[in-house]
Amino acid sequence: MVSFKELGLVNTREMFAKAVKGGYAIPAFNFNNMEQLQAIIQAAAELRSPVILQVSKGARNYANQTLLRYMAQGAVEYAKELGWENPQIVLHLDHGDSFELCKSCVDFGFSSVMIDASSLPYEDNIALTKKVVDYAHQYDVTVEAELGVLAGVEEEVASEVSHYTKPEEVVDFATRTGCDSLAISIGTSHGAYKFKPEQCTRDPKTGRLVPPPLAFDVLKGVEEQLPGFPIVLHGSSSVPQEYVDMINKYGGKMPDAVGIPEEQLRLASKSAVCKINIDSDSRLAMTAAVRKDLYENPGHFDPRQYLKPARDEMKKMYIHKIVEVLGSDGKA
Repeated sequence: MVSFKELGLVNTREMFAKAVKGGYAIPAFNFNNMEQLQAIIQAAAELRSPVILQVSKGARNYANQTLLRYMAQGAVEYAKELGWENPQIVLHLDHGDSFELCKSCVDFGFSSVMIDASSLPYEDNIALTKKVVDYAHQYDVTVEAELGVLAGVEEEVASEVSHYTKPEEVVDFATRTGCDSLAISIGTSHGAYKFKPEQCTRDPKTGRLVPPPLAFDVLKGVEEQLPGFPIVLHGSSSVPQEYVDMINKYGGKMPDAVGIPEEQLRLASKSAVCKINIDSDSRLAMTAAVRKDLYENPGHFDPRQYLKPARDEMKKMYIHKIVEVLGSDGKA
């Protein structure tokens, strides 16, 4: 058993309370490798933004759970080296699908876990979420739960259709489970293809897809039922078209990739939404930069030659999200 406090990490409790009160959202960036982690910490340290390092089940298998523990500890020390005296960094399990996985992450030093039982019947979701909460809270680890189902595909999480969160259920769910934050479904979606072309309109000037608006009426209903309770949005990458264009220009094939417009995320971050998950945008930034470098420099074979510009591009993207979308800069 390793306590997250020994690694220099924090949980989300105080972080979320400040965000809800301050009208901004905490960035929750997924990472799978060193370059992503370096870029996240560089951006957060430079801007003094609290940050959540998210690890999916697939990323945990990819990177190895023991390495992840030391990477998280190293991230804290790296942030201090960069001049951030008191880093506010969370290590969070994204979309945990079982009690055993959540327990393992708690035992390995994660400071926050998500149990996603949203695909189960309502009562089963409550029962599994409460089981995780009861275990995690023994070690001061915070727990995110989910009510409602997001469409799209990202790693092991997949659904053909979305089911909006029912505001009338949230008080009962939060009370009976004891969860610390709640991920809701208001029209965001996983992956880089968040909407099918038939769900969108097309901009007559650019020909690009314009996605449908988020269901802010559902968010308002949840806020009315649970005033001040920390709300989370998953599937909130904006899928920047400059990265999609770059990928396509340099040999990729991503037709009709579309995400959530940033202006809608800005609006959400000023509400009770205090955590916004961003994964696909990092993948796109990294892939676009790698493709460009290898296309322009066909003799490059040292990974450092093409991963450095990829890291730089991700850092630029993270800075943009923190400052221009979430408003979390200067909050830690």
